[in-house]
Amino acid sequence: MQRIKEVIVVEGRYDKNTLSQVVDAVIIETGGFGIFNDREKRTLLKKLAESRGLILMTDSDGAGFLIRNHLKGCIDPGLIKNAYIPDVYGKERRKAKGSKEGKLGVEGMRPEVLLEALKRAGATFEGESGGGQEGRISKADLYKKGLSGGAGSGARRQALLSQLDLPARLTADGLMDVLNATMSREEFLALQL
Repeated sequence: MQRIKEVIVVEGRYDKNTLSQVVDAVIIETGGFGIFNDREKRTLLKKLAESRGLILMTDSDGAGFLIRNHLKGCIDPGLIKNAYIPDVYGKERRKAKGSKEGKLGVEGMRPEVLLEALKRAGATFEGESGGGQEGRISKADLYKKGLSGGAGSGARRQALLSQLDLPARLTADGLMDVLNATMSREEFLALQL
């Protein structure tokens, strides 16, 4: 599985699930049109754009372009790469009927189509030597710092989220993704909590 440096922004969880089977990357969901009213998530995306860069990969329908354009309006366009999926008509297997425009979204694309869209967007593919997990913050690291799995971990996690000015609703897994996108493992281990 190829690792991508930039943070990839998709519309929803099914898009995220599909893409996470294709690439190793931090993938953030907009929650569809929910991004329009979610100041915390927009602030998070700005921070991630500044530290890693963003790749916007929304569906090719009108809704996808509204979300894409909204984000391009509130985040420095110089920090954004745009990955476009082709117009493919049909419906996703999980759905009873197709979308309003009859097009497949990110979740309905074949893996090779998604990879090609990321390559055309200029995604930074990182080397795969050695498995690549040595420098990443792990669930075990969060546990050792008291941020997951133990008594008081929720309160400690909320304190850290506040300290780092991150959205209060981030789960332990979400926190791990954001930390891996914004700091090294050494920086995380040096944090005083």
